[in-house]
Amino acid sequence: MSLFDDAPQPPRKPSRSASRGREPAPKARVESVAELTGRIARRLGELGPLAVEGEVSALKRAASGHVYFALKDEDARIDCKLWRTRVRAALAFDLTEGAHVVCHGKLDVYAPRGSYSLIVERIEQRGIGELLARLERLKAELARRGWFERRRPRPELPRCIGVVTSRDADGWRDFLRTRSLRWPGYPLRLAHTRVQGPGAAAEIAAAIARLDASGVDVICIVRGGGSLEDLWAFNELEVAQAVWEASVPVITGVGHESDTTLVDWVADHRAHTPTDAAQTVLPDRAALFERLERAGAYLAEALERQLSRRAQRLADLGERGVLRRGGALIEERRERCRALARRGAAALSGRLDRLYGRIEELAGRLAEQSPRHRLARLEACLAGLAPRLKAAGGAAPARREERLRLLATRVGPLASARLEARVRSLELLGRSLEAVSPLAVLERGYSITRLAGGGTLRSAAELEPGVALETVLRDGVVRSTVEGVEPDGGV
Repeated sequence: MSLFDDAPQPPRKPSRSASRGREPAPKARVESVAELTGRIARRLGELGPLAVEGEVSALKRAASGHVYFALKDEDARIDCKLWRTRVRAALAFDLTEGAHVVCHGKLDVYAPRGSYSLIVERIEQRGIGELLARLERLKAELARRGWFERRRPRPELPRCIGVVTSRDADGWRDFLRTRSLRWPGYPLRLAHTRVQGPGAAAEIAAAIARLDASGVDVICIVRGGGSLEDLWAFNELEVAQAVWEASVPVITGVGHESDTTLVDWVADHRAHTPTDAAQTVLPDRAALFERLERAGAYLAEALERQLSRRAQRLADLGERGVLRRGGALIEERRERCRALARRGAAALSGRLDRLYGRIEELAGRLAEQSPRHRLARLEACLAGLAPRLKAAGGAAPARREERLRLLATRVGPLASARLEARVRSLELLGRSLEAVSPLAVLERGYSITRLAGGGTLRSAAELEPGVALETVLRDGVVRSTVEGVEPDGGV
C-alpha cells in the first residue's frame, strides 16, 4: 500500500479485451500545488512521533539560535531542524559533526519549497556517542572526588620499573627498544595482561595491584594505538581506582598523542606514547655518566682551587712576625697590661682624693648648720636687741601722737576742698535729672497715656474703638476705653 493510496490513480490504457463492452476509467482530479502539498503534510502528520537514527551531517548553528543538520546513513538522508526554544531541553551533550544519534520528533512540510524535514524535540547518543557520554559522566564524578589533582614526583633513578601491558603488544616492544637505547639491561618487571576486550579492565587493575605489592618504585601502563572501543578498558572505573590506590607514582603511555583515556587523567604523569613513557621513566645512561664525569671534573677543579687558596693563606700567615716570634707577642701584651694597671691605679687614687676632700667639705658645712651653733647665734642677737627695745618702748607713744597731729594739719584743708567740689557736682547732676524727669512734667499738669498693661502708645493710628487705655496723672492712674479716633486737626 502506498503512502498516497487515496490519491487518484492515473488512467490506464485499456486493453483490447477490456475496451470492448467496458466504459473508460475516470480521469485524475486536477489539484493545485498548494492542495497537493497540504494533503502530503496531513499524511506526514498522521505518522505521529518518530525516532530516526543516523549520523549527524552538515551541522549549522544559525545566529538566531536554531540548529540545522541532516541525518544520514549509507542509503538516505533527511534534513532536521531544532528550534532555539528546544535546544536546552533537547541537547544534553555537545552535538558534533559525525556523531551517531537518535532524533525524536515529527515530520513537517515546508510548502514554499515543497520539502519535508524532521522537527527535532529530543536527541540521544548512540554507539560511540553513548560511550563518550558515559566517559564524560565518569570524568565529572572523578574530578569531583579530586582524583585528577594528584601529581607525585617520579624517581630519577628507580631501582625497578613495573610495566603493565601485554607481552605481545607493540607498546611493550617499543618500551624494550627504548630501554636498549637509553640503558640496556635496566631492571624491569612485566605484569602481563590483556589490554582490550571483555574482562581486560579487571586484569589491568589486578596487574597494577600486583606490581604495587612487589616493591617497584614506579609503574608504567603502556599500550599501542587503537580505536575508542579498543582503548575502552583504560576508561573503566576499576582501572582508574587501581591507579589512584597505587602507593608509587604511575605513568601512562596509552595510544597515540591524540588519544586520551581516563587513566591518563588519574595518573601522576601522562606520556603521549609507550616510547615517550619509556623515555620519561628510564634514565639515560650515557647522559648520566656524562653528567657524573662533568660533576667530577668540576669537583676536582674546586678542590684544587680550595687547596691552592689554603696553601697561599698558610704561607702568608707564616711570614707574619707574630707567628715567627710568639714570645714577642706575649711580651707586648704583658707590657700593655702593666700600662693599663698603672693608669687604673692613678685614676683610682685621684678619685679617692677628690672624694675625701668632698667629704671634709660637707662635714664642715654640716657642723656650721648644727642647731647648737644656731641657738648660740640667736641668743647673742637677742642679747644685743634687748637694751634697744627697752629704750625705744617709752618714747614711741609720744612720737606717734606728734606725727598724727602733723598729718592732720597737712591733709585737713585739702580734704575739705575736695569734699565741697563733690557736693556741688552732685547738686548740679540732681537738678539736670529733675528737669528731664516725667514726674516733673506731670507736676506741671500734663499726663501720660499708654495701652492697658503698660504697652507704649506713639500714634493715634495705632488705636481702634474698644482698646483699653491707662492715663497716668500726678496723683493717680485713670483707665478708659477708646470710643473713636479722629485724625489730626480734630481738636
